[in-house]
Amino acid sequence: MDGLARRVATQIERPMAKLHVSHILVQHRYQAEDLKLKLDAGVSFSELAKKFSSCSSAQQGGDLGVVDTAKLDPDFAEAAGKLSQGQVSGIIRTRFGFHLIKVLG
Repeated sequence: MDGLARRVATQIERPMAKLHVSHILVQHRYQAEDLKLKLDAGVSFSELAKKFSSCSSAQQGGDLGVVDTAKLDPDFAEAAGKLSQGQVSGIIRTRFGFHLIKVLG
């Protein structure tokens, strides 16, 4: 299956959902592991995103706003779709790097 066919098939398989999400993006798993430990110890997700995320959303504390999950990376969307409001994911690897995802609403 070529790239376009794969994207279309993926979008058909995944129902559209709107979620308000934040994330922290880093390039290495060990960075994500260290950040996850800090989150588990009670450090603010927003503050860690501002300080360590390589995404342009870092300035907003990692807040991506309300997003259509069908337009997200499939691995990111799947992980975000399984989270409850306020919950933080484990480490998620995508083609962009390693993410920690938090559903805000």
